[in-house]
Amino acid sequence: MDQQTFPRVRKSQLGYKPSEVDAFLLRARRAFEGRDADGLGAESIRRTAFGMQKGGYSTQHVDSALERLEDAFAAQERSEISRLHGNEAWLAEARTTAQVIANRLARPEGRRFDRVGGLAQGYSTKAVDAFAERLSSYFRNGRHLAVDDVRTVVFPAQRGGYRESQVDLVLDAVVDVMLAVR
Repeated sequence: MDQQTFPRVRKSQLGYKPSEVDAFLLRARRAFEGRDADGLGAESIRRTAFGMQKGGYSTQHVDSALERLEDAFAAQERSEISRLHGNEAWLAEARTTAQVIANRLARPEGRRFDRVGGLAQGYSTKAVDAFAERLSSYFRNGRHLAVDDVRTVVFPAQRGGYRESQVDLVLDAVVDVMLAVR
């Protein structure tokens, strides 16, 4: 009997395709050990997606492992940049990114992001704006906000809502900043 990397869901439920997850983890291990960088880093880990199949790996367990892997890669990347350019270079980049984010979040409600057409589905403007207020408080006042809160936020759909790709890019940048200042 072969050893499973993660628990599987019931045969009638959808989970991640084990072959894709296992291949990705092997690639990540090689990259982390410096044997084959292959362009894999914290950001690409955050954007990783797997196909689904019945009886596959538990999405909850795999997603948790990916979050830990992203954290490990981010720490390694920070260490490498600090070694090459000094710790201040890393923090200066994080401060610049944080300022860009803060400027975006300071826009008026309903106008923080581009909107999709009136018949297309986007993210709920009210839900995104409410979360944007939490992010603003994190950046302005140091209000506690966990990186997992940003990683796992889900917004309902709305016709004519915010453009999802633009919101997602900003959330990715927030995660990058949060990981940089840990």
